[in-house]
Amino acid sequence: MTHKTPPLDSNSVTKTIKKIGRSLGFQSIGIASIDLEQAQQRLQQWLAQGRHGEMDYMESHGSKRWRPDELVENTRSVISVGLNYWPDCNDGQDDQIGPWQLLENDSKGYISRYALGRDYHKMMRKRLKKMAQMIEAEIGSFGYRVFVDSAPVLEKPLATQAGLGWVGKHTNIVNKHHGSWFFLGEIYTDLPVEGDHKSADHCGSCRRCIDICPTAAITAPYKLDARLCISYLTIELKGAIPVELRPLIGNRIFGCDDCQLICPWNRFAQKSEESDFAPRHGLDRPDLLELFDWDEDSFLKRTEGMAIRRIGHQQWLRNIAVALGNGSPDEERKRATIDALMAKIPTASAMVVEHIEWALKQLTNLDPK
Repeated sequence: MTHKTPPLDSNSVTKTIKKIGRSLGFQSIGIASIDLEQAQQRLQQWLAQGRHGEMDYMESHGSKRWRPDELVENTRSVISVGLNYWPDCNDGQDDQIGPWQLLENDSKGYISRYALGRDYHKMMRKRLKKMAQMIEAEIGSFGYRVFVDSAPVLEKPLATQAGLGWVGKHTNIVNKHHGSWFFLGEIYTDLPVEGDHKSADHCGSCRRCIDICPTAAITAPYKLDARLCISYLTIELKGAIPVELRPLIGNRIFGCDDCQLICPWNRFAQKSEESDFAPRHGLDRPDLLELFDWDEDSFLKRTEGMAIRRIGHQQWLRNIAVALGNGSPDEERKRATIDALMAKIPTASAMVVEHIEWALKQLTNLDPK
């Protein structure tokens, strides 16, 4: 990043940044200062308590995570943006199955709404680079780097300082006008522009997200134990899912949205206009047995370009096996489920076989061995 920046009028630059951001489809744009001292203290306390589980990367890079000017030299301000991703599906109208109905249908699998379409990382990174280039065309050359969940960046505290929203009791960012269904991205800059006003907290006395969490992962307002979170268990955790948590996962096979689905502020959420986020391959309401039948080639082909692909085929099978074990099918479906589980044992990894055997016990109350 270059240290040379022209003399600029802060207000004019901020207006230019926000105008360009909106023209590129970002619903929220703000400027954050780089003072993250309070966020640093909260992060270090969370890490000291071990609540990050196996996410060792959260401990990496030291102070670069909370000191943006150490991660990118000469950073003076951060542009934070939000991009809505709520997909045009599953609104519970006409013949569609809404999210709550899907969670109650144990023949179907639930995939977190953010992961139904194209992986947002490359798409947003490309758009942020274009945004930076358009800003340069307006105000002149400046130093910058773009990030989309790809480096030690405290994106939520930065978004809060940029006025994009507040950290809700479920620890997700909430915006009064857009709810919480949006992705975050950042442009670290050497622009000497004034930051926006920090967002105020509007959760009030509401605790719906806390009460609905299937595994009680939200241990108190604004405190999350990732080791209990279904998103962590189905995505970040690479080994066996703790036995005592498996029945609580239900049919959630990639992530969990309960705390967002229940949030009153999401009544203001708008469906994304991004075609990239539209559901692919019917994964907005998939049949579990059909997904379980995918071999690795099918999994890789059908999840190409999607966030789901990052967990790999064996972890995918592990998650679906748990969901199948949590079902209460009629006799015909139960027989088909047991057959499908048994058929997978010879080719599955030892980790997956453990979960298959657990599922068989749940369905038959017998030891499959």
